[in-house]
Amino acid sequence: MRIAVVTETYPPEVNGVAATVRHFVDGLAALGHEVLVTRPRQGPPQHEGDTRVRETTVAGAGIPRYPGLRFGLPSGRLLRRAWDAFRPDVAYLATEGPLGWSALRLARALEIPTASGFHTRFDDFVAHYGFRFLTPIVFAMLRRFHNGTDTTLVPTEELRAFLDRSRFLRVARLERGVDTQRFDPARRDAELRRAWGVADNELAVLHVGRLAPEKNLALVVRAFDAIAAARPGARLVWVGDGPARPALERGHPDHVWCGMQRGEALARHYASGDVFLFPSETETFGNVTLEALASGVPVVAYDYGAAGEYVRDRRNGRLAPLGDAAAFVAASVDAVADADALTAMRTGARSAVAHLSQGAVAQRLAALLTSLVETRRNVA
Repeated sequence: MRIAVVTETYPPEVNGVAATVRHFVDGLAALGHEVLVTRPRQGPPQHEGDTRVRETTVAGAGIPRYPGLRFGLPSGRLLRRAWDAFRPDVAYLATEGPLGWSALRLARALEIPTASGFHTRFDDFVAHYGFRFLTPIVFAMLRRFHNGTDTTLVPTEELRAFLDRSRFLRVARLERGVDTQRFDPARRDAELRRAWGVADNELAVLHVGRLAPEKNLALVVRAFDAIAAARPGARLVWVGDGPARPALERGHPDHVWCGMQRGEALARHYASGDVFLFPSETETFGNVTLEALASGVPVVAYDYGAAGEYVRDRRNGRLAPLGDAAAFVAASVDAVADADALTAMRTGARSAVAHLSQGAVAQRLAALLTSLVETRRNVA
């Protein structure tokens, strides 16, 4: 097939949506499909030398209060020229911004079937940035966008059921994969742990992700303080960057601040941790959960999203009821209280996600897109 992918975030941006869409594109191309990626103009081309993937970039603008991320401006005419030359059989619309809306309108006009991805709870985000009154309006816009496509793909059964109850139409689950070759316990690095100031018998408590207000980072600090009171010598290691980092770093200079890490370096940072704290309440999934588990690092998280699907309490991590901060802190302390139990959870972490290959997810996505094409042809 010829598949058009439209997204307002893509590498070199570092976030879960950008990484997921890139994995989708690479997986579809590896299966022999031709892919046209349209994204905002940011950073160098991502697919130079790959004849299976073409890129079209459009004008974009920065997201207020979210440095480093952009949204695409309305680009109907440019998309029309690109699609006239490419002639897509189907389109995957990853984001609901102005560029996504342009693609949806064009697909309707050209009678091209569309799948959309529900990757981000933007209705939750606006509340965390001081615009709570916009939450119902943003949610209604999300529903209108996704109901305009032929199917909406979500990563968990929990989210599928929620959207069904919220009058989203034609919602289907598409599980996420993880690169188990890159994220591997074998990448644990004793030298890196020493650089963090962590002795062999001490704990490296890890948090990986964008450091932003919606990530509930104060609870990471609170949970770590409780761990450190029980386990003196523990260090809190932050991997990532974002608008919340300057204030956090000023307030906690004793923590380890690693900044943004990519590729093999990121994999070493994951595998060198002992427990992963992830108290975010705004995830549609949470790719970092799978990456930590694949790296053999037990996860402490709220019982929803990726953690709700793949963390088994006391087998490969600890779960707390969503929104119960006290329970999250207690689960964090309990996760590291017994060295033998922690070792067993490390083994269980890897085995929980070893089957989640990105190739299998790409095959499932290709099958879903193929069914949309066949349905449209049968109706015609």
